[in-house]
Order: sequence, then C-alpha cells, then structure tokens
Amino acid sequence: MRTRQRAVLAAAAVLSGLLLTLAPAASATPVEARGTTAVADAAGYCGYYDRAATTRRGDTGDAVREIQCLINAWNGGSPLAVDGSFGPRTESWVVYFQDVNGLQVDGVVGPETWGALRAV
Repeated sequence: MRTRQRAVLAAAAVLSGLLLTLAPAASATPVEARGTTAVADAAGYCGYYDRAATTRRGDTGDAVREIQCLINAWNGGSPLAVDGSFGPRTESWVVYFQDVNGLQVDGVVGPETWGALRAV
C-alpha cells in the first residue's frame, strides 16, 4: 500500500509541477530581477544558507531561497522564483526531486534531502 501511495503522490507532484511551470508566476519578484544572481557559486551551495534545518511548506527566508536555487541548478533551468517563500510550487518540486532521487517523498527538506540537494 505504501508503494502505491508513493506512486500516486509522485505522479501528482509531477503533474502539479508541470502545470505550475506552465502557469505564470504569481510570486514576488525573483532575486535575479533585483540585480543579485541566484546562480550557484559552487556545487551544492548558492550562497543563501549553509546549514540544514528542516524546512517545509509555509516557511520563509534564506533556507527556502537556498532550496529554490539548488532545485533550479539541479533542474538546469529556473522553474522556481528564488523568493524565499515555501509555497505549493516549491513543495511540488521538492516532492519531484525526492522521488527522482529515491528519497522519502514527503515534501519536507530534512537532513537527507539537504544532503541530496547539496550533492547536485
């Protein structure tokens, strides 16, 4: 049953991620538009946050910016605005990242997910 739930959650995350990618961003102005780059300076670090506190939907701040930037680097594009707000779009990309990398799929960025994001 757990495998089926994981498959359903992963499929829903992929679908919502694709739909959100196609939808216009309704978030705050990305960091790039304010003149500061959000490109990773070195592998596994974007310069916003260097710790690994558990981060989840509803959180805001530099830890979320770091997650968004690392997911963009992993994706090879910019599906997420680096705005520091862990909303549904960021959560769907975290779920997708976790599924693709064989991690526990829960949408929460804990120690294992941080490690995988930093290894990108």
